[in-house]
Amino acid sequence: MKHSASLVVLVVLLSLALVPPGLARQETPACETPELQVVATIGMIADVVRNIAGTCVDVIQLMGSGVDPHLYRASEGDVLTLLDANVVFYGGLDLEARLAEVFERMGDYKPTVAVGEAIPEEKLLRDPVYNLPDPHVWMDVELWMHATERIRDALIELDPAHETLYQENTDAYLEELKALDDYVHEQIERVPRRQRVLVTAHDAFAYFGRAYDIEVFAPQGITTTSEAGVEDIRKTIQIIVERNVPAVFIESSVPPDIVEAIVEGAAAQGQEVRIGGQLFSDAMGEDGTPEGTYIGMIRHNVVTIVSALLGEDVDE
Repeated sequence: MKHSASLVVLVVLLSLALVPPGLARQETPACETPELQVVATIGMIADVVRNIAGTCVDVIQLMGSGVDPHLYRASEGDVLTLLDANVVFYGGLDLEARLAEVFERMGDYKPTVAVGEAIPEEKLLRDPVYNLPDPHVWMDVELWMHATERIRDALIELDPAHETLYQENTDAYLEELKALDDYVHEQIERVPRRQRVLVTAHDAFAYFGRAYDIEVFAPQGITTTSEAGVEDIRKTIQIIVERNVPAVFIESSVPPDIVEAIVEGAAAQGQEVRIGGQLFSDAMGEDGTPEGTYIGMIRHNVVTIVSALLGEDVDE
């Protein structure tokens, strides 16, 4: 009997040793009720928080679909919402320029996290005229992974009891972002190099252009508070004519008048160029739609750009 008992114990131990670590680990339970009230300025940040924290946080997003963060001013209700929050996540890098003073004051008595400042300094692009950092870092998926990790670290610091959950969810989400980054590279590479020209109204796609090897032209600067001058529009039209660009793009959070002027100006020079579709730059799509998530927003942009430049459909 002793030998039989020993044999059973040995078999059990061996079976446990052969179970892959990922299968042996039990899933960390989610929270029954939110532990934290979180305010995020833009949808891209709010979406990351939701993916990392799930039901452990109540996320309030200040700026919805189609809202321009460069021009956004806090209402009295927004200020009260910010005061009630346990933590505030915002883009920083002068993205929410008209809220900068509010966040600076709030930082004296509650955590305010500028996720864009998690990007290594040497990887930031700067406006050549004003020498300001370009805040549109989410347009490079690999850079957005740094912001994701910063959000994770802040949540763990505030709620260490759920560190394992936040870490596991972040790891899973980073895998999704890596797959997204690969997808963008693959799709943009389908466009012949000379045809890789992206024309929009304001310069929100510079990180996208650098990361995925596509030239980007926009008559308006990195912030919509700047004006697109006549000379800037003229230069953009000239590029379209010289490069025989087939399509230009409007943005969901920017009025289309600049792009429409470019189309008309190109037509006056005998160059037919169409509006290839709407891109999401400073804001995501409506809640409940694929474009209402960060991953869905980027995939939509890629499909829209590639299909317009190639004149064909691309499966999302």
